[in-house]
Amino acid sequence: MHILVVEDDVRLAEALARILEDNGYTVDAVHDGQAGIDYGATRIYDVIILDVMLPKADGFAVAQHLRRAHVSTPILLLTARDATTDKIAGLDSGADDYMTKPFSPAELMAHLRALTRRQGDVVFETLVAGDLTLNLESFDLTCGDAVVRLSQKEFAIARILLGSPGAVISKEALITRAWGPDSSASDNNVEAYISFLRKKIAHVGSTAKIETIRSVGYRFAEGAQ
Repeated sequence: MHILVVEDDVRLAEALARILEDNGYTVDAVHDGQAGIDYGATRIYDVIILDVMLPKADGFAVAQHLRRAHVSTPILLLTARDATTDKIAGLDSGADDYMTKPFSPAELMAHLRALTRRQGDVVFETLVAGDLTLNLESFDLTCGDAVVRLSQKEFAIARILLGSPGAVISKEALITRAWGPDSSASDNNVEAYISFLRKKIAHVGSTAKIETIRSVGYRFAEGAQ
């Protein structure tokens, strides 16, 4: 499972990431509400762990924005607030669960397990876009009966692009999400893996395309159905 942590306390975000990674999850962490909206809107995450007190947009506003954009990813609000009115506001904003700080790792994992049990559509094994199906466990990309295996980086880029068909994703965003924010990867690395991925999409006979938006980034176009 792929988890998005939106937490402005960098040390707490790192601690959450370690807990989740130790339990087999992959994690992206961002530190303000606008970044939470931007990353959450990609629809590539299985659960979003969202702090309430954030710069640029608070957690309630982030949850409301994502729900209005029809992003159904389960949201776990994580905050120091414990007033009943805040809990009600959080749930009314579109969050699925609410946990107050401080918390134990065991409590966090229990909340995540409850979320995934409660919503049968939370854990996706495949991502479908146009005539392509991306298996999130095996890294297989299929179109009809044709199948090709993606490398780790090809898969990471495919998941981002197929998860947001029609959206323009910048090279900087692809580097941050596929290689990590501290990576030394360059635009040339992105261009190389986009080329590899295009060849594999063509290899399975898909009508979908990865379009280059000059000076901006890339966009996944679903093609003919």
